[in-house]
Amino acid sequence: MADQTKYDLLTKISPYLDKHLLFPLLEHVQEQKVYKEEDLLRAQVELLTKTKLVDFAVDKYKLLHKTDAAPAEMINRRKEVVAQIKEAKAECKPLLTLLEDPALSKPGKGDNKGYRDTLVMMAEKNNITPEMVEGLYKYAKTLFECGNYGQVDAGAPLGAAEFLSVYRMICKDPSGQNALSAQWGKLAAEILLEKWDEAIDDFKKLREVIDTRHFANPLLQLEQRTWLIHWGLFVYFKPELSTHPNGRSELIDLLFSERYLQTIQTNCPHMLRYLTAAVMTNQSRRNVLKDLVRIIQQERSVYVDPITEFVECLLVNFDFDGAQEKLKQCDKLLDGDYFLGSLKDDFVSNARLFIFETYCRIHQCIDIKMLADKLNMKEDEAEVWIVNLVRNARLDAKIDSEKRHVIMGATKPSVHQQIINKTKPLCFRSYVLAGNFQKQRAKYDPSQDPTGDGGV
Repeated sequence: MADQTKYDLLTKISPYLDKHLLFPLLEHVQEQKVYKEEDLLRAQVELLTKTKLVDFAVDKYKLLHKTDAAPAEMINRRKEVVAQIKEAKAECKPLLTLLEDPALSKPGKGDNKGYRDTLVMMAEKNNITPEMVEGLYKYAKTLFECGNYGQVDAGAPLGAAEFLSVYRMICKDPSGQNALSAQWGKLAAEILLEKWDEAIDDFKKLREVIDTRHFANPLLQLEQRTWLIHWGLFVYFKPELSTHPNGRSELIDLLFSERYLQTIQTNCPHMLRYLTAAVMTNQSRRNVLKDLVRIIQQERSVYVDPITEFVECLLVNFDFDGAQEKLKQCDKLLDGDYFLGSLKDDFVSNARLFIFETYCRIHQCIDIKMLADKLNMKEDEAEVWIVNLVRNARLDAKIDSEKRHVIMGATKPSVHQQIINKTKPLCFRSYVLAGNFQKQRAKYDPSQDPTGDGGV
């Protein structure tokens, strides 16, 4: 329990998450018994009092105080929330009626341009005012705060996610603050409903808005990117790998991009844990290992954990005993981490492969017993594991059963592979160079600035 408390990032992550997104994390640490039960219940009750989840708050209050009676203030709070829902609904009643019109086909997946055009036309025909549209935003926000995040299935009533989507289609100012807040709210609702296809799509749209929007204060843009990175943990780590096989690779691309890497180094170095885990469990992204090691070393003074230290022990210090010890600590860390728990087996398997490959670069003939010690495995298990690697063509080696040795083959990459590895980053570098050139050009010729802000 002490180790898991030491490795827990809840206090570092929570400032960048919506209150509703915190509840799954709190329930996870409660299941893992990372903190005392009473402390967690008290934290949940305190958090719930800042939302409109009154019934949930009452349940947690009863558990905390071991009583069957709810306090009077919570009962009164429930009445207030019900009144707020009715008031918000009344403000946009004509628009809600319009959305139930059978003539308005339900939106599907994708751009929904046809649905938007029909909705705008019918809104004008039915005299839907801007005040009613803003009332829909208020109503959707109230529903979200009450826990009505959206449709659980196709036949269910509309909820916050659907109303926020409609609001963004017909609001008067698509680039305004409420439109941006609606986009954040829709993403949060989809995460909580575990609608991962829609969540990934909206996450990418939100990233585009944040990266292209002009912020009067650059610190606001930095803050928005920090929030986006943290919400991305849900989007890219929680869906099943079988349904979203490129999720971790997309997260790696995001966090290694210049703007978001600067965000990590400035505001949230603890995100290195998730970047490292994504790289470690994605064998197709070995090409970023050197950059990862460099960043881990740069940020060592402000953030370390067993995952980052494992990489450093193995790839910088070539300390195999230290790497083995860190891998044992990673086992406990992964159990307690809400986002990485499902990756535990995958991480440990790839970590052992890293140890093995690194050890093989130094030694051509390896004793299986010694290797089993380095991998924290039994000798028979280690031999079976190595045989499977050879069988699956992941390892160029032979096993001498009499001497209990592994004899390594040549591992030098082909010329073609070396060229591929060297040229992979060129596309991104060219993109950055072109962007910088465009900004410099815009300083002297504002007509060449696509943003219209004079290159500022």
